[in-house]
Amino acid sequence: MTKSKIQKIFEILEKNIESLKTELEYINEFTFCVAVILSAQSTDKSVNKATNDLFKIVTTPEEMRKLEEDELKQFIKSIGLYNNKAKNIMKFSEVLIEKFHSTIPKDRDVLEKLPGIGKKSANVIANNLFDMPYIAVDTHVLRVSKRLRLSKSETPLQVERDLLNVIPKRFHKHASNLLVLHGRYTCTAKFPKCSTCCIKNLCPYFFSNNMIKS
Repeated sequence: MTKSKIQKIFEILEKNIESLKTELEYINEFTFCVAVILSAQSTDKSVNKATNDLFKIVTTPEEMRKLEEDELKQFIKSIGLYNNKAKNIMKFSEVLIEKFHSTIPKDRDVLEKLPGIGKKSANVIANNLFDMPYIAVDTHVLRVSKRLRLSKSETPLQVERDLLNVIPKRFHKHASNLLVLHGRYTCTAKFPKCSTCCIKNLCPYFFSNNMIKS
């Protein structure tokens, strides 16, 4: 995949994907982080449904700590792993209050060490809240990157490194969301919508499949 083709791919994705923002709904930096913690192994749609009522009464770490853990669970019980996520959100809120004056730290490495925040979540937060050039690699990004031959790697860390090397810097801010949304709605796992894909003419996966069928 040449640099010019990669640039063209992202130009087309940027033009055709209606919103370049995350689909997680939030009110402020704290609620975005809570939504990100809840989104692990869960869909954005299910998270938004659960947080719709939660964020009407909780928008700060202090308000979260006023809830009993069991009360929080009642809001998020429709989400997978909700017991563990409730514990992490409570610990996350406590650490923010005690160590960061209830603000979200802007250091990605610090974010990664907070309760409930791993590398991928730290990248999502740093990218979406603070415009930092990190690419969060989830199953959609792994799949689309492989099909487009942007990376041959198998681990999220190495795929991220590959993507940062091959994708032009001007797209780094939105690259993750572009790949996620393209994978979620077009380049799906089982039945990719290749015939209507806006980048099919630049996609090795599309051409290899057509060659096989022909």
